[in-house]
Amino acid sequence: MVEHRSGSPDAEAAGAEAPGAAGSTAEAGAAGAAGAAGTAESDPDAQVAGADPDARWLALLMHAAFFLLLGASLTRFLMRHPGEARTPWIIALSITLAVLYLLGPVLGSRPTPRRLTWLGVLVVVWMVLVVLAPSFAWCAVPLFYTGLRILPPRAALALVALLTVFVVAAQLRLADGFDPNLVLAPPAVAAVATAVFVHMQRQAVRQRELAARQGELIDDLLRTRRELAATERREGTLAERQRLSMEIHDTLAQGLSSQQMLLQAADRTWSADPDAARRHVRTATGIAERNLAEARRFVHDLAPADLAEGGGLEAALHALAARESAQAAGALTVHCHVEGTPHAPLPDRVQSALLRIAQGALANVREHSGATAAGLTLTHLDDRVVLDIGDNGRGFTAEPEGVRGARTVRGHGLPAMRARVRQLGGTLTVESAPGEGTVLSAEVPLTTTEDPT
Repeated sequence: MVEHRSGSPDAEAAGAEAPGAAGSTAEAGAAGAAGAAGTAESDPDAQVAGADPDARWLALLMHAAFFLLLGASLTRFLMRHPGEARTPWIIALSITLAVLYLLGPVLGSRPTPRRLTWLGVLVVVWMVLVVLAPSFAWCAVPLFYTGLRILPPRAALALVALLTVFVVAAQLRLADGFDPNLVLAPPAVAAVATAVFVHMQRQAVRQRELAARQGELIDDLLRTRRELAATERREGTLAERQRLSMEIHDTLAQGLSSQQMLLQAADRTWSADPDAARRHVRTATGIAERNLAEARRFVHDLAPADLAEGGGLEAALHALAARESAQAAGALTVHCHVEGTPHAPLPDRVQSALLRIAQGALANVREHSGATAAGLTLTHLDDRVVLDIGDNGRGFTAEPEGVRGARTVRGHGLPAMRARVRQLGGTLTVESAPGEGTVLSAEVPLTTTEDPT
């Protein structure tokens, strides 16, 4: 009860069909390897639709090839052997094999006991078909990759070897005599197809590992960017707080201190010298007006009020000198001198910083030096601008930057000035000695006007 009959038309046609079987095996093997590699990461059937479109179409092509080979084998048998007693069995087993193959996608791709049982039954039904009709051996190609996709490597290779043995035996039964090509071609095709599948499966594993590493790198990058953004926000907040503290110290705080001194002087002389007391009160009122203008300017754009009035830094320094002289009522005379001509307007940050430094320095002169004369000198050079503030006061022993004497209580003026100049990339120097007055010099380059940090 086998399909082979010596000298029959079946045997005569087999000689031409056997080489074609090997070629078909190679072509189907390549298609099966591509489809299996594309679906190795997930269920090859029901979940392939969620994969990339190419993998889905390759999987569908592999399944279509199985049913095409199965239908072609059944049609060939019915045409070559009409009315034989085994025909009902062949038809029943073919239908059973088709139904079993259709159940594969429902069971998933992992090697669960149910999935392994399904594969075993599928292979056994195919073997029985091959024994009854050798032309069904062509259906082995899709079964190769079903086993390679489901089983562990060693078990998969053993299954491939078993299927290859059945294919060789079936081809030899269909051939008219011994043909070495039919013995060697199926194992060679099976070996190539298996190698292609294993290689593509390893490539898929490497792709997954690479994607995982890339995902980790992207997560690290995003986390680093968030941390950097948070750090920059903190640094920006701290810098803005420091700037505001310097602005308030050089304007409102100094003005309030002057008002306090003037009002205290007015209180002491109110009875003895009412005219002098009134002058002190009027001077304090003028300072209050300036402080109010500065406060409103803070709300607007934090620019110095003198600069906002127009005329630039030079006009603002002249106005500052005149105002300080008027407020001192003859006790202190402040002169302003400008040397050189700027090649281009000074940046707003530079003008604002130098004006604040001049205000803070003159406030120190007024409160601490006991000087009768002070001078503001603005010098425009090719690549920098220099502001000198000098007085003829009692002077002091200058300390290195960053060192504060134990007797210093407030002492925020010089650190604030140094911070302003440092933000502009410049330097601040203080020259003083007891009894010899003080000279403060702020030098700001015009090429780099911002602190790189």
